[in-house]
Amino acid sequence: MKKNTKKWSERFSEPTKQIVKRYTASVNFDSRLALVDIEGSLVHAEMLKNQKIILTKDFKAIQKGLNQIKKEIIADRFKWSLDLEDVHLNIEKRLIEIIGEPGKKLHTGRSRNDQVSTDMRIYVRNATDHIVGQIKNLQRATIHLAEENIYTIMPGLTHLQVAQPVSFAHHLLAYYEMLERDVCRFNDFRMRMNLLPLGAAALAGTSYPINRNFVAKKLGFDGVMQNSMDAVSDRDFLIEFNAAASILMMHLSRWAEELIMWSSPFFKFVEISDGFCTGSSIMPQKKNPDVPELIRGKTGRVYGHLMALLTLMKGQPLAYNKDNQEDKEPIFDVIDTLEDTLEIFPEMIAELKVFPVNMEAAATKGYATATDLADYLVKKGISFREAHGIVAKVVKAAVTKDCDISEFDLITLKKYSKIIESDIYKYLTLEGSIKSRKHIGGTAFAAITKTIHKAKLNLN
Repeated sequence: MKKNTKKWSERFSEPTKQIVKRYTASVNFDSRLALVDIEGSLVHAEMLKNQKIILTKDFKAIQKGLNQIKKEIIADRFKWSLDLEDVHLNIEKRLIEIIGEPGKKLHTGRSRNDQVSTDMRIYVRNATDHIVGQIKNLQRATIHLAEENIYTIMPGLTHLQVAQPVSFAHHLLAYYEMLERDVCRFNDFRMRMNLLPLGAAALAGTSYPINRNFVAKKLGFDGVMQNSMDAVSDRDFLIEFNAAASILMMHLSRWAEELIMWSSPFFKFVEISDGFCTGSSIMPQKKNPDVPELIRGKTGRVYGHLMALLTLMKGQPLAYNKDNQEDKEPIFDVIDTLEDTLEIFPEMIAELKVFPVNMEAAATKGYATATDLADYLVKKGISFREAHGIVAKVVKAAVTKDCDISEFDLITLKKYSKIIESDIYKYLTLEGSIKSRKHIGGTAFAAITKTIHKAKLNLN
């Protein structure tokens, strides 16, 4: 009978079946944790030395060996083995090959259970910091485009119908605010994530006199997890990351949808640069907005991973279970999707061509200043509900005549309300409508200018 050579093999009398090796191994995807795994191991070894759990000479050998492995991994010379299951055992075996007996002491006082949880927290923390930086780059691109289009007038829509005129900059700043909430969400969950699990060992802690606070500080954690069973089994931080990612992708998908609409010949508000579009294999005239469409599509992919993680965790008893091996591929894919999307989006926005004339022409359709007429009547002493009824009749007449309400002469308008005077026309222009909304958060040009200034200060 073939002897089992697994690290945990002494308990078993038969070798693992080949198909089971393939089924249970994670090294094909968790090898991307290698550098953070080494980072954690170096600090763990230093702590063991400080606590006199291992000798200083053993620590120095471990340190030298791990740094050599790090160089091999960066140079893509490290040989990964499926037989060794995961990133941790692959690195440990190579360490023992390089330095011998001291390498066998590295795993003292820890388990792969707390080790992988630590690795994932460091990896996701690094990704979070990068993603937050990318979001801010997109915010900067948004602010720049908004600043160029403060006086560009477009129709504001509700129910995809013309509602009121707004500045294009005001529309763009709505996405800036969404992105600002995304930044807050990522930073908020990062605080809960940034606690060290290492030291929990398999589930109950360790009998060695370890110093968890030392390890936490050296690895950039804000503190240590207070319950060893929770430390090894918790995956809330991955679910929170995925949830924040899903909301971010939802925001980007909404924006992508508008870019798709605006770039169509039915709107022609903007043109997406050729570098972000493709053509048709059969229709030579086509310019398809593939990048925004894929952003819209990849949003569903990120949502799917969130549901997968929630389902993964919903039936697990304490503490660690092999199920948790399935947490990595979804998160890695979410990170890749977010980072790629956030790299592309700012460039696409920076190269966007805007057609102000087309936007303003669209704003003249659909009686965008009807509310301004109602507000005018209210300021003259009529209740809003009565004013609403009067304006509805004016709009109905304009629809019948196929004209805008601003095209009615004063005599005609007075038929609907005698208090209407010649000053009404300044309220019925697109620019007049926009300028009147000068409160905080309004679309007035002056209000937008202040908002942009505040946003710039925030980003700096």
